[in-house]
Amino acid sequence: MKKSQIDLSLYLVTEESIAIEELTRIIAESVSGGVSIVQLREKNNSSLSFYEKASALKQLLNELSIPLVINDRVDIALAVGADGIHIGQDDLPLPVVKKMVPEDMIVGVSVSTLEEALEAERNGADYIGVGSVFPTKTKQDATLMALEDLGEICRGVSIPAVAIGGITADNMSALSDSGLSGTAVVSAIMNADNPKAASESLLKIIKDFK
Repeated sequence: MKKSQIDLSLYLVTEESIAIEELTRIIAESVSGGVSIVQLREKNNSSLSFYEKASALKQLLNELSIPLVINDRVDIALAVGADGIHIGQDDLPLPVVKKMVPEDMIVGVSVSTLEEALEAERNGADYIGVGSVFPTKTKQDATLMALEDLGEICRGVSIPAVAIGGITADNMSALSDSGLSGTAVVSAIMNADNPKAASESLLKIIKDFK
């Protein structure tokens, strides 16, 4: 999939340590509801388990024409031929990652300040993940960001920006005037009784964004 074809609007980030069978079920249902891109995040699992999940998801998402992004682990992304890699401020430096991955692999960077966003853009990031915009159980040490700062970051760069952190159907509309290209969601889909319906509800709100 070409970088220009990647849709960041409803960006699903997986939760930790879910069995492959359950993970693929949730993701298949969420894609049918409108999820446009999936990031596999496994910070506390073994390399083998991470690889096995990534391989299974890559096969599933290829069939659904949805890009797979791997969190942090460049080796896993390369091993399964993922469509993208997403790194944080404490991971390998972006210029190093760009040298390691194919030119057509999308590279995203987590940022929480305008300075970090501008540096990511200068170093060739394809998009930025900005947050945390709301309190989140999946990353309890995350620093909360004022929505004014979110808007400043989105306006300050020319690359797409995706908000992340505690986003649900109840609070997502507060982000509508920020200039985002998409929103990244974890628990609101991963823990939903009906991932398809949850995704449909979220996507409906996103379509009203300016």
